[in-house]
Amino acid sequence: MLSQRFLQKLKLPDLDDVSQYIRTVSTPVLVSVGAVAVATTYYVATRPKALPPVCDLRMQSVELPGGELARRSVLQSGDGHLTHIYDDAITVYESFLRGVRVSNDGPCLGCRKPMKPYEWMSYRQVQKRTENLGSAFLHIGHSKTAAPYIGIFSQNRPEWTISELACYTYSLVSVPLYDTLGTEAIGYIIDKASISTVVCDVTEKVELVLDCVMDSQHSVTTIVLMEPPGAALVERGRTAGIDIISLQEMEAIGENNYQLPMPPHPNDMAVICFTSGTTGDPKGAMLTHGNIVSNCSAFIKLTELTCHLGPSDVHISYLPLAHMFERIVQGVMLMHGSSIGFFQGDIRQLSDDLKTLRPTVFPVVPRLLNRMYDTIFGQANTSFKRWLLGFAYRTKKAEMLRGIVRRDSIWDRLIFRKVQASLGGRVRLMLTGAAPVSSTVLNFLRAAMGCQFYEGYGQTECTAGCTMTVPGDWTAGHVGVPLPCNSIKLVDVPEMNYRAADGEGEVCVKGANVFLGYLGDPEKTAETIDADGWLHTGDIGKWLPNGTLKIVDRKKHIFKLSQGEYIAPEKIENVYTRSDAVVQVFVHGDSLQAFLVAVVVPDPDFLSGWTQRTLSLQGSYQQLCGRAEVKAAILEDLLRLGKAGGLKSFEQVKAIYIHTKLFSIENGLLTPTMKAKRNEIRQYFKTQIDELYAGIDM
Repeated sequence: MLSQRFLQKLKLPDLDDVSQYIRTVSTPVLVSVGAVAVATTYYVATRPKALPPVCDLRMQSVELPGGELARRSVLQSGDGHLTHIYDDAITVYESFLRGVRVSNDGPCLGCRKPMKPYEWMSYRQVQKRTENLGSAFLHIGHSKTAAPYIGIFSQNRPEWTISELACYTYSLVSVPLYDTLGTEAIGYIIDKASISTVVCDVTEKVELVLDCVMDSQHSVTTIVLMEPPGAALVERGRTAGIDIISLQEMEAIGENNYQLPMPPHPNDMAVICFTSGTTGDPKGAMLTHGNIVSNCSAFIKLTELTCHLGPSDVHISYLPLAHMFERIVQGVMLMHGSSIGFFQGDIRQLSDDLKTLRPTVFPVVPRLLNRMYDTIFGQANTSFKRWLLGFAYRTKKAEMLRGIVRRDSIWDRLIFRKVQASLGGRVRLMLTGAAPVSSTVLNFLRAAMGCQFYEGYGQTECTAGCTMTVPGDWTAGHVGVPLPCNSIKLVDVPEMNYRAADGEGEVCVKGANVFLGYLGDPEKTAETIDADGWLHTGDIGKWLPNGTLKIVDRKKHIFKLSQGEYIAPEKIENVYTRSDAVVQVFVHGDSLQAFLVAVVVPDPDFLSGWTQRTLSLQGSYQQLCGRAEVKAAILEDLLRLGKAGGLKSFEQVKAIYIHTKLFSIENGLLTPTMKAKRNEIRQYFKTQIDELYAGIDM
């Protein structure tokens, strides 16, 4: 998995070094007193100033008139939604042109070979290549009105962004593909969008596309390969009626048949982003230039006073460009003339890429944060180390809650310096999204990293984000306030007892970032966007007293137990995965049963330490997973967390099955965005689930 391999390479704090250094002074008691005295003296001498919050943190959103109980950010001007922040950047194409100007032709896109420094293309070099490639697209028959869709099937690399910008330069539409969708889904997308040209990074992806279209009538006429294609591959393409040429050849065609850019309008479609979903065929979310620019602009609006970006900033691109989260981050960087360095393509080398690139902007996902947190605390394997780490964290958290964000305190030098150095040592802005992150993990890593660290919430259908925490509010347990580009309202979900009048209900979004609909699917579009233009997310939210939004439940995956209680399994799973002993949980129930059961995957990295600490048991991962007392202890820990997390008695599981292999994309139990494929998991474990119910004493 991404985070597991990455963290094996991280050089995280060596608490042995710190504690050994302190122990040489005297006894642990004197050490404690001395450490506190040194920290206090250093703090008084270098006392930092708090940054003023961007708004009154006691009321961060306000209700809109009209009686719908909709709310907007206090940073949003008037009742209108923010469409753009710079007058010279109202489309993604214009945003790139702004970057060309403000960067003064500085470094734009960079990549590296193993053990080598980054090599960079300047903004004007990138611009030239995008115009050549875009001209070639027009030359082979693409236009805004005829065959506008260009498939991009590649891992993150500079040519991905060049291909996308080529589309935007000539009012064409990019359609990202990703191999974890599977052959059937890729073929479905090609047919659905009538894609005639696909840009691929490696031969294997060309082969996959050919496999998708060989046995059917298809729209593909050209495959552009980012490396020189072999003769056999070219011949196989010719047999299928497809020209396979290199990207270099394609750019040469465009240079010889150059056409002036044909800029898009804000309402023109920019991208069709197919969401994998947990069931059924992929759905193609149609997003406009205005959607993307408004989302980028809203992020800039929230952060410009505390973390203004510019040409000196550097972003590392490793999260999949096939999803909108990474695309929005890149859009923000390009708009400011900043640099984007791509990882080598091997996640096991990400640590080395970070140290070489030394990024200032680092977007993350909760799974990576959880692993970082677990790894750091896994090293605190004595009571003294845990005390030292806890004291350092509490001291920095207290500063943070007073508005002081820094990485030059004594605790940064002693404890957190190596954590920061493992990410290059210059990160000043982090953003997490895509899935829930626990308050404990977020609070700790905010303190440890000492940088502006935001949490966002959204989905592809609202471009990427619709809420974000505001600068100055470093509390956790919520996803912030509506972005200035949209409003949010909560609507009743009576079957789950959520009422908008009580500040609870399904999260609905309306604004400049809401998509046009699903390609060729008016029925699903009407199910998602109502007649008044509100996007229904399927998530359940709750307004907190300070005007921030908390996601508390999920509407779509609910079922009813035999006694009539409605269950939202994802809410329960989010509580249970806080257990140090487990990494994945699948909660199951149905209308024929009165109780819940669960499939639990213990954490292979931390189970041994957990059982030694709680049960004084040792053994291999497989041995521990097979022991009845370990299973009982894990169930007890889950029930403890459930009670502490406010779960009702009928929401607690009665029995668990221990599984030793992670749910993954490869085994078909997770979507490419790491969401559980609930139907597949249910079928996969049907026998074990039946046995759990048979063994429950009613």
